[in-house]
Amino acid sequence: MGGCFVTGTDTGVGKTVLAAAMLAALRADGVRVAAFKPVVTGLDEPEPGRPADHELLAAAAGLAPEAVAPQTFGPAVSPHLAAELAGTTIDPAATIAAARAAGASADALVVEGVGGLLVPLTVDFTVRDLAVALGLPVVVAARPGLGTISHTLLTVEAARAAGLDVRAVVLTPWPGAPSAMQRSNVKTIARMAEVEVATLADVGTGVDELAAAGAALPVGRWLGP
Repeated sequence: MGGCFVTGTDTGVGKTVLAAAMLAALRADGVRVAAFKPVVTGLDEPEPGRPADHELLAAAAGLAPEAVAPQTFGPAVSPHLAAELAGTTIDPAATIAAARAAGASADALVVEGVGGLLVPLTVDFTVRDLAVALGLPVVVAARPGLGTISHTLLTVEAARAAGLDVRAVVLTPWPGAPSAMQRSNVKTIARMAEVEVATLADVGTGVDELAAAGAALPVGRWLGP
């Protein structure tokens, strides 16, 4: 498959917006895209004025939300616990197969993980395991402010320890007037992790706005195989 795997240093760090911006930009360029997110949790606690993750990814890719996420749960908890509370389990093999099927008819598949790399989909199968199984290069979404250096380096290290190809780190939401610390974070992460570091400003949920933001990123360099 061609595409990439978007992960983050934590939950709520901008993975979905980054993945949606990449999808919208690629689609605007005429690339046949597909989006996949293995699990969506937290539907019982929607963010006012913002679509759920799979809905935003679906809009950016021109797909139906149910085609993006095979399993959704209400509680805002880790996927393995959400499944347990619902009286079900997440099947790793079925999840891998669903991701591959999603990308089968596309030129580029953008997979968004759940939280960080070591979030358990089951107690024996993490988001990182899914990324390894799919063999896609990784793009890391991270916060721009205090604490991001350690969190980002740890994520990059965890990815590379499993043999994953980390193509870039994207700090988001990037302010219009970044502080000296935020500018330093870009340089420090790039130097210490030996990785490309880009920035993504605060972006709304409109497809055109996402496409414009994604067009400013070197997405083509980040795509695998």
